[in-house]
Amino acid sequence: MQSTRRAFLEAAGVTLISPRAVRGTEANSAVRVGLLGCGGRGTAVADSMVKNAGARIVALGDLFEDQLDRARQHFGNPAILFHGPRAFEEISAAPGIDAIVVATPPYFHARHLRAMVDAGKHVYCEKPVAVDVPGTRHVLESGHRAEGRLSLEVGFQIRCAPPFVELVRRLHAGAIGEIGFAEAYYYCPYLDTGHSNAPTAQMRIRNWLHDRVLSGDIIVEQNIHAIDICNWVLDSHPLMAIGGGGRRGRPSVSDDCLGNCSVSYSYPNGVQLSFSSKQFGKGPFDVSERFFGTRGSAQSPYSGALGIAGDESWIWPGSENKTAAEFSMAGSFFDNLADADAEKHKSFIASITSGHFHNQAALGVESSLTAMLGRTAVYTGREVTWEELTRSEEIWDAEIDLENLG
Repeated sequence: MQSTRRAFLEAAGVTLISPRAVRGTEANSAVRVGLLGCGGRGTAVADSMVKNAGARIVALGDLFEDQLDRARQHFGNPAILFHGPRAFEEISAAPGIDAIVVATPPYFHARHLRAMVDAGKHVYCEKPVAVDVPGTRHVLESGHRAEGRLSLEVGFQIRCAPPFVELVRRLHAGAIGEIGFAEAYYYCPYLDTGHSNAPTAQMRIRNWLHDRVLSGDIIVEQNIHAIDICNWVLDSHPLMAIGGGGRRGRPSVSDDCLGNCSVSYSYPNGVQLSFSSKQFGKGPFDVSERFFGTRGSAQSPYSGALGIAGDESWIWPGSENKTAAEFSMAGSFFDNLADADAEKHKSFIASITSGHFHNQAALGVESSLTAMLGRTAVYTGREVTWEELTRSEEIWDAEIDLENLG
């Protein structure tokens, strides 16, 4: 099962260092962090690095002045501010910044990540790392450039959540035997971003979550968290996918993302993953993965009993008493993911202070490509292989002039 994934990661030529390798190292408060993209998630990540890892926010950059001003007030007026379409170039070139959080719309991630690496800055990039296949190649190249000298971290914070870390450890040790089938789902109500009255181009940027090109669509932007957990547990990426979906349930013609999708992924050794997603309406928020093996089964919900049933039954203490999850636009949760951000961000800062640099470029690319594989299968309505997808030269062009947003 591992050979396909190992070949992919080795071909990428980068090293994955476990966050646990530096967990427990005291973070140095002298680590100076800049934030590029001052929306809800970016502010939450930077805030966590301050509170949980002793980092200092010394610079802010954003396309929009109102977002920059809110972040400035939140962080106590950092000394360096960058505003406008060139903010990413200016913050990357600025002296006195050790690391930069990239929390811009996903469409810009590959470009912004490259700028930070080229400027010699450690970088924490939110997922997905790109919205198209050519973009993932740029990220791999950034990984090569960062290797051995910089930390390049990708925002898959669930991989640092203690309940999930322990569950996956047990699964990899054979707690449920040989896994033969898995299922995962990500059910979310419609997310109102509240900028419908902005000028057209500006509205697309401010409402990027509902823009297919700027976000990568819901399976690449949002559902990637559940898909990444499946890759983690199965220690592989899928060989092919087939699926379907549509926009039913979405409220407006200006929103061109999927409302729902269903994808069947085929992993090595005949392992099948059934994945489904929806992002519309006002129903409850619910995310989980289940794995079925020869000696038992496992489940890993955001909220609720997380653990194993079978020969080696086990439940993460207290998880069975967690109340139903509520979606957080900033990505901060209080259930089985309660410690995910804190552990992830401590790990990133510790990698810098210890010199045990992380390079998660290949990891970010692998999970982004897995989500894109499902997206392509849904869009085309036919079976798509990993090899076919990774040969794609299609570049997603948002056709937005950042210099003239109105």
